[in-house]
Amino acid sequence: MNSSAISSVKDSRLHVPKHFTKMLLISLLLLALCAAASLAFGSRIVGVHHMMDALFHPDINSYEANIVRKRISRTVFSLMCGAALGVSGALMQAVTRNPIADPSILGVNTGAALFVVCGIAFLNISTANEYIVLALIGATLTALFVFGIGSMGRSGATPLKLVLAGAATSAALSSLVMAIMISRSNVMDQFRFWQVGSVGSGNWSSISTFSPFLIVGIIIAIASAPALNALALGDDVASGLGVRTGVLRMTAALGAVLLCGAATALAGPIGFIGLLSTHVMRLILGPDLRFVIPMSAVAGAIILTLSDVSGRLIGSPGELEVGVVTAFIGAPILILLTMKSKVRSL
Repeated sequence: MNSSAISSVKDSRLHVPKHFTKMLLISLLLLALCAAASLAFGSRIVGVHHMMDALFHPDINSYEANIVRKRISRTVFSLMCGAALGVSGALMQAVTRNPIADPSILGVNTGAALFVVCGIAFLNISTANEYIVLALIGATLTALFVFGIGSMGRSGATPLKLVLAGAATSAALSSLVMAIMISRSNVMDQFRFWQVGSVGSGNWSSISTFSPFLIVGIIIAIASAPALNALALGDDVASGLGVRTGVLRMTAALGAVLLCGAATALAGPIGFIGLLSTHVMRLILGPDLRFVIPMSAVAGAIILTLSDVSGRLIGSPGELEVGVVTAFIGAPILILLTMKSKVRSL
C-alpha cells in the first residue's frame, strides 16, 4: 500500500488524485459518445438528425425515429448494468484485497445461476421479477456461505481463504447447474440464452425493476469507501483505526451482491466488466476508493455499452451477444495490464 492511500485514511480531507479532473471529463465524453453510438448503430444505422427528432420531437413518427426510441431503453439498461458491475468489481476487490478479483470470486454469479436454473426447471419462471428474486437469493446465500467458510479458523476471513472458498463453492455449484440441465432439454434451451449474457432484452420494465438495487448498492459502496481504504492497510491496522472489519466486509459484500446479482439476473452473467474497469481506474487514479468506486461505475458503463454496440456491428444484420464481446475484449486487455503492471495484494 503506498503513502497516498495511508494519508487518505489518516486525513479526513479529500485529496483529489492528480489526473482525476481530466479523467472525469474524458470518461463523461466517452460515455456520451457510447450512448449516442448505441442509439445510432444496429441492424439499421440511423443518422444524427433522426436521433434529434426521436429525442426532442415526440410528434415526429418516422420509421428511423421509432427505431431510436426503441433503442433508448436498451441503452439506459446497458449503462446501468455496466455501472453496477463496475462498482461491484471495486467492492469485491476491496473486500478480498485482490486487485484482479471480480464478483465471481465469491461465487456470486454461480449462485445466481443455480437458483435461476432451478427456477426454470422446477418453478417455470419466465418474468424479470422472478429471475431477479431467485438470482438475488442465490447470490446472497452463496456469498454468506463463502464468507462463513472463509471466516473459520483463528485468522478470520483472510483474502486467500475467501478466494479459495469462493473457487471451491463456484466449482461445486457449477456441477449442480450442469446436473440439472443435462436431463432437461427445455431448461438447457432457455438457460443457454440467458447464460451468454445480453442487454438486448432491456426494457423500461427491467429498468424500473433494476433501479432500486442499483441505487441501494451504489449508496452502500460510497458509504463504505473510507472504511475500505482503511481495510486495505490490513485488518489489524483497520481495527486500530476503529473499523469493524467483519461488519464492513459483510456490508460491502452485500452491496456487491445487490449490484451483481440484479445485473446478472436481468442480463445474464457478463464477465470482465467489474474486473477491467476497476483495475484500469486504480492504475490511473491510485488506490483511494472514494474516487475509484464512482469512476469504476462510469468505466463499466462505457465498456459494456461499447461492447454492445460492437456486437451489433460485428453480427449485423443480427448481433453478437455482449457477453461474448466482453470476453474477447476483456481477456487480452487484462492479460496485457497484468503483464505490464506489478499485481500485488491491496
